[in-house]
Amino acid sequence: MRWLTGWSTGTARPGTPAHEAPGTVAPIAARALWTGPNPLWAVGDWRPEEIRLATIRPGAPATVTTGPAGPDPAEDTPATTRLAVLGHCGASDAELAAGLAAARGGAVRHLTAWPGSYTVVLRTGTRSTVLLTDLAGAQPVFHTPWAGGTAYATAALPLADLIGAPLDTGHLAARLACPESPEALGTGTPYLGVQQVPPGHALAIRGGRPYLSAYDEPAGAARQRVEAPAVRELTRALLESVRSRVRTPAPGSAGNGRARLGVDLSYGTASATVALLAAAVPLAPAPGSGVPVQGAPAAGGAGDGAAARSGAVKGSWARPATRPPSAPEQLAAVTLDETETPATLALAPDLPRLRHTVLAPGPGTLPYADLRADPQAGRLTDEPGPELVAAVRAEARFDAGGTDHLTGYGARQVLDGHPARLADLVRAGRPRELLPPVAALAGADRAAVGVLAGALRTPLTVVRAAHRLSRIRYAEALDDAAVRLTLRHVPDGGGTAGARSADDLAWCVPGPAARWLSDEALSAVALRLRLAAREPAPAELPGARRARYALHRHARGFRTLVHAAEQPGQRLHAPFLDNQVVRAARLLPDDVRLQPGARSALLHAVLTGAGRTDLPSDWGRGTRPDRTAPARAGLRLAADGLAELFDAPLLAEAGLIDLAAVRAGLARSADPSTPPAPGTLAGLAELVATELWLRRIRARRHGACWTGLPVAERAALAPARFA
Repeated sequence: MRWLTGWSTGTARPGTPAHEAPGTVAPIAARALWTGPNPLWAVGDWRPEEIRLATIRPGAPATVTTGPAGPDPAEDTPATTRLAVLGHCGASDAELAAGLAAARGGAVRHLTAWPGSYTVVLRTGTRSTVLLTDLAGAQPVFHTPWAGGTAYATAALPLADLIGAPLDTGHLAARLACPESPEALGTGTPYLGVQQVPPGHALAIRGGRPYLSAYDEPAGAARQRVEAPAVRELTRALLESVRSRVRTPAPGSAGNGRARLGVDLSYGTASATVALLAAAVPLAPAPGSGVPVQGAPAAGGAGDGAAARSGAVKGSWARPATRPPSAPEQLAAVTLDETETPATLALAPDLPRLRHTVLAPGPGTLPYADLRADPQAGRLTDEPGPELVAAVRAEARFDAGGTDHLTGYGARQVLDGHPARLADLVRAGRPRELLPPVAALAGADRAAVGVLAGALRTPLTVVRAAHRLSRIRYAEALDDAAVRLTLRHVPDGGGTAGARSADDLAWCVPGPAARWLSDEALSAVALRLRLAAREPAPAELPGARRARYALHRHARGFRTLVHAAEQPGQRLHAPFLDNQVVRAARLLPDDVRLQPGARSALLHAVLTGAGRTDLPSDWGRGTRPDRTAPARAGLRLAADGLAELFDAPLLAEAGLIDLAAVRAGLARSADPSTPPAPGTLAGLAELVATELWLRRIRARRHGACWTGLPVAERAALAPARFA
């Protein structure tokens, strides 16, 4: 795990313990980026190019440094301004220097507009620090009061270590009951006293006190947006995001048998789009390869004399690459499925830079595979998430990929029209634009159900739900959600497409694990919703708000996946979660997003704009494989391990679940004669992952992140309060 940490001290409280003196406490194995009363450290396996520092002092030009240089020994003055950009950032040194100069005037939004995924820390003088989160939530920031000031980090667990925080079971209940509801989750974390900065916000610490502000406030009403320029901006943003990663110089660890760059091909049009864009960009050479960095190719072309091959993780194309003998194997494409998807078939064999690898599926690559071994042996992530149950499966895929592995994660949440956006169209006085998406849902239901009646009910059900969401008051909607939660009215993810869309047409929807929570846990979360109902209603439209928080949840899951499955020395990338791609997608009109096959059509337009004009018109719209089959097979094979896991679970000890109902649900799901609904599978994954995480947290009692703390307080967490 890689993380940043630091603090801004204020006036110490009388009687402050010695171990809360900032000069005596420091993170273990950390690299100091700057010192003084507001220090900053980088902890973990950061690459040199992932740490970039810019400084402006009075009477001197800005200086930019990259890599593991130690802290500047020069003493800071109140007029000194420092900028740290950590992670993958496509800005040049000149752009960083110009951005820092502009930030001295107080503007910070431009610091989040560069390609890539990164964290920004801005220090002005000696008493003010500002941290910026990303829009999706893949690069979070956390903070907590400490030593009369505020400590911050890009991971929550180190701050819990620092203050000895117990687990917050109320927050865990909210994550299981309403994982996409800000009214239930608030800004809390699984650790009591540790708070998260919301995505799209800045954390300013002045004099040791934290202040939150939105640097990218979402629009409160629908704007006039035009499709053609929006698609052009999306094409530009996605191209820049992919190119900045492909052109990054290869790390020194490359050449150990792993490709320089990898891409996924198992997950439809999004990963295939990233693969095609990556294959059209010349790769930076590995150190010592003697291969020069080449210029940009013509749009959509691989360029003449490409320095190295691309590898995608799913299979390889037969035509060999023409490259110098000294050039390493650098791009691999990986697939974990047994069958090719239609999006993959569009990758013609005229891309010699793609080396396609198909991983044979087996019991070891199914979800829940690690339950057949020691459940506590897996990696400890910062927070729980359903990605933990499929970590072994993802790890196998990423291990076959590249040193830098590109994925299509987040494309659905960034590009697709959330069903709740139908209510936004009604609010905007455009009800006629509901017709195409509703007709598409009716057609899908008619094909699935096989009778006309099912298709006839769909338009009425969906349109009625859209009109209700457009009219209902915010407070009334939250009160209704609280009642539904306590009555366990939880959608199971089954039924027709129209019914599933109608279930999503609400301000707050219970999560799939809510049906197995205890009465006490459900009542506590319902109380949170009722208290939130007393707050002023948000200015944001309900559909846009639901879509934004669905993106936040998915980005949080991607971060958990990175912690659980990323290989040593490897980096996983999700270009669709970059700020500039998220902003570009916001420009798309709602009716375009809600059209049938919108995501495939948008990605087709992106590839066409990038020069890939040979794709068939129906690219990406074929039949998709059953994504729930691996989960069902994994549940059946891990039935014994799951029974043992829930023999005396910590979730029950904390009073969070109805243990008898959970055991019955596991037994039913493992029965091959009764396939569980998708919502049931998702809910069980949430419960199992949270139980695994709790056990790994409890097993980590002696793994502190800090030096200078008393031995008694060096435990990963204080004795957990499951109450």
